[in-house]
Amino acid sequence: MLHEGLTTGQAAKYISWHPKTLQAMDRAGVLPARRTASGRRYWLQPDLDRYLGRTAAKRPRRTVCYCRVSSQAQRPDLKNQRRIVEEFAIAKGIANLEFIEEIGGGLNFKRPKFTALVDSVVADEVAMLVVAHKDRLARFGFELLQHLCRKHGVSCWCSTRRRSPPSKKWCRI
Repeated sequence: MLHEGLTTGQAAKYISWHPKTLQAMDRAGVLPARRTASGRRYWLQPDLDRYLGRTAAKRPRRTVCYCRVSSQAQRPDLKNQRRIVEEFAIAKGIANLEFIEEIGGGLNFKRPKFTALVDSVVADEVAMLVVAHKDRLARFGFELLQHLCRKHGVSCWCSTRRRSPPSKKWCRI
């Protein structure tokens, strides 16, 4: 799950408790919930895991493939990016890929799926990040994203120049 808030029912199901128990623990301050602007309770998965003593090592880390185009007119290029990433995964023997496809400008850091991906990296939920081209992740500030990934143990891969020989087509970034 990408750092989206869990409703009381979802959180209760995730930790195998009754929703009323979770609400009572919030009222008592034992396991406080976060609140939306309208006052509704929500919980984040890492908060619940921390309370239960679950460590990041016990949770499987995901392999995320991020594909982005700038406009609706470029939508067909999403399929091309996905194909490139799938070829890489097959060549490396990587399974269980999670694809994130988004339409939005590379200068806009408020892209919802992009920010959720960054949250997942910081929460140590991602093991590998694969992009078809570096600029698909961000036009500027890529070095900052690369630093975040390194700090959180995420290996990043991207395609090199389009005309590279197959043996040098991918590089670790």
